[in-house]
Parts: sequence; structure tokens; C-alpha cells
Amino acid sequence: MIIKDVPIADDLRRMRKNAGYTQKILAVRAGVSQSLIARIEKGAVDPRLSTVQKIMRALIVLSQKKIASDIMHKPVVTISANEKIRKAVEVMRKYNISQLPVTNQDEIIGSIQETTIIEALLVSKDSTKVFDENVANIMETGFISVNSLTPLEHVLALLSKGRSAVLVEDKGKIVGIITKIDVVASLTHEEMGNDND
Repeated sequence: MIIKDVPIADDLRRMRKNAGYTQKILAVRAGVSQSLIARIEKGAVDPRLSTVQKIMRALIVLSQKKIASDIMHKPVVTISANEKIRKAVEVMRKYNISQLPVTNQDEIIGSIQETTIIEALLVSKDSTKVFDENVANIMETGFISVNSLTPLEHVLALLSKGRSAVLVEDKGKIVGIITKIDVVASLTHEEMGNDND
């Protein structure tokens, strides 16, 4: 039975779209199925009050707080462990980034950063030798990963503990990367938006 003129349907759709979130993200945050959100928005189901309250609470939280997927860069630029350090530097320069996840057959196994390369150059004093080494020889441990729905505050806390980047995953796959400057830029943009109010 289709329910006509259900205010919650139009309100929910409008609020969700204004907040910039998909039905999937809202469903996960509210603890309900995506199909339920879709049916409510179509006016095809009359939800329980408790369900409406859960969805509205999630919408309020989502509209006030950014999550990892809001500020991540995608796709993630990586480098193979078998590539030369020279190639890693070229990739960093090309994409204007200072760190790269290191892969082995599409699996992330470590990371390489500008500072790691500089330290290797200082120790060796033979830049040609360093640049001709494989990335695997100087790579560090990999970046920590967070779920795409992780609140920005949690990402900020991780980055404040000396981490240069955080990988973002969804359903076990890496879908983005967040660096310190991404968080700072996001917060700066938010502050500038608030100043205009």
C-alpha cells in the first residue's frame, strides 16, 4: 500500500540530500537497511516512531559532523615495492604529494615518504645509489586505515599522533587517503563558511 502525503518522506529525502549523503550512508549511521530508507522516501512504508527517531538522530549527526569519505582523496596513488626510489620521487612530484602507500601485487604492504628518502640520502651521500634502490629497501610500515564512515574528529586524532596519512576503506577495499593538509583544509573551509553566516 502506497501512503500518500506522508510528510516524513519528503522531509527525509530533502534533509538527506541537503546534508549531501546517500541513502546507504544514512542507513548505516541510523542502523537500518538502505531499502527501508528508500521505501520511506518513496512513501511506500509508514515507519515506526522509533525508526523515524533513529533516522533523524543520524541525520542531525551527519549534518553536523564530517566523516572520512567527505574529505578523502581518490583514487589512492600507490607505488610498487619493486619500483625504484627515483620513480617514487617522480610520482610524488607529479601528484604533488609527500607520501605513497607501497604495494605488492595490489596489496598495500608499507609506505614511503619524502622524509624517508631524505634520510636515506643523508646516510648514503650517494644520491644515484639511493635513487636506484628499490622502494622496498627503505619503505616503512603502512598507513593505518579507517572506515569511510569514521568521524573527522577521530581521523584528526590519528593524524595528530605523528601519522602523515590515513587510508580510507569501504567493504575491505581501500577507496581513499587523507593527509594532514586535507583535514586542515576541510576545517579551514568549514570556518570560512561559518564566518559568512
